[in-house]
Amino acid sequence: MIRKTIILTLTICLSLVLFLPSSIQAQNALNITRNTTSTEFPDGLHFNLSAQSRVNITDVRLHYTVDHTSFAEVTSEVFIEFIPDTTIEVKWIWDMRKTGGLPPGTTVEYWWTIINDQGDRAITDPIKVSFDDNRYIWQNLTEDEITIYWYHGEKSAAEEMMLASRQALTQLAKDTGAELKKAVKIYLYANTRDLQGAMIHPQEWTGGTAFTNFGTITIGLVPSRPDSIKRAIAHELTHLVIAQVTFNPYNELPTWLNEGLAMYNEGPLETEFTNLLKKAIAKNSLISVRSLSSPFSAYAESAMQAYAQSQNLVEFLIKNYGQTKMFQLLNVFHEGSSYNNALIKVYGFDMDGLNTLWRDYTIKKYREAEVTTAMILPPIARNIIRQASELLSNVLSVAPSWVLNRG
Repeated sequence: MIRKTIILTLTICLSLVLFLPSSIQAQNALNITRNTTSTEFPDGLHFNLSAQSRVNITDVRLHYTVDHTSFAEVTSEVFIEFIPDTTIEVKWIWDMRKTGGLPPGTTVEYWWTIINDQGDRAITDPIKVSFDDNRYIWQNLTEDEITIYWYHGEKSAAEEMMLASRQALTQLAKDTGAELKKAVKIYLYANTRDLQGAMIHPQEWTGGTAFTNFGTITIGLVPSRPDSIKRAIAHELTHLVIAQVTFNPYNELPTWLNEGLAMYNEGPLETEFTNLLKKAIAKNSLISVRSLSSPFSAYAESAMQAYAQSQNLVEFLIKNYGQTKMFQLLNVFHEGSSYNNALIKVYGFDMDGLNTLWRDYTIKKYREAEVTTAMILPPIARNIIRQASELLSNVLSVAPSWVLNRG
């Protein structure tokens, strides 16, 4: 009886050994001696692995995922090229100059699979690494769902930006009903040059960016224009919130609504934008709502006019139909509705109907403002303004490019 028990026990143990997963058996057959990463922000992320085996290692693969909002979890797999050997050292560089960059603070999770000539397999535990902008020593300030990072200046400046952020979120909720659902990170760079240095192939005019799928905002400070930074924070925060509220796998928002809400939350239009609106009205060259639904022009003046009109479109909808309707519109877009169907469902008119109503509102608004101004100003003042305007037009027509593109 004792002999049978011993034989049975040995049989069970042998069976367990034979049927153990190869990744567990490989603990003795394969040995990981190095598993590290290093960051070269913003250009890339370096992955390094060293391993040993009793027989040649023939297959090494890197797997990684990026933490961001998406409709499905995506795992990337990289087959590493190397010469099979019992001891290997391999490296793979994620060159973001080719694939597109990531915002600072993005979490990347990775693991390796190593297989030797006998089929033994080792899978490393997943490791999370933060893709940080390690060119600077960052400080941070957190209040509820907002974290602000900065490396230049006093904490009081960050506190002021925090207050501006909270005020922008409060105003957005009041106007549209939309509220922040997920945490947001705001990185304040000391100037636009530092900001552009954190980006892959930046535009020379870039002063701020919202990475809506990552919940991250980057802004370059302009010390001489502190109010512009508050407007930029309001603008980019709006993009994040609206992206969260309308997230769906079917359709994006029309550009006029996305940019118009961000412009509207900044506050009243700045003079340069209102002047473009007045000019377009005078020349009967307002851009149609259908055209504003697509990406804006690459030409500066046309793009600025598109931004101004988009703000005015949102102003028209909110002032005439209220916050409730705007929130309904955002929710309908969240359901994946088309542009026309969303407008019809909420307001009872399509894009062409909106275009007609909005044009009448805008033309009336700015022409009434001109009449009021003309009534207030005495004739001599009106003549001075007219002459100054003509002189400025003549100067701009011959001004060198560095004057017009001063930023």
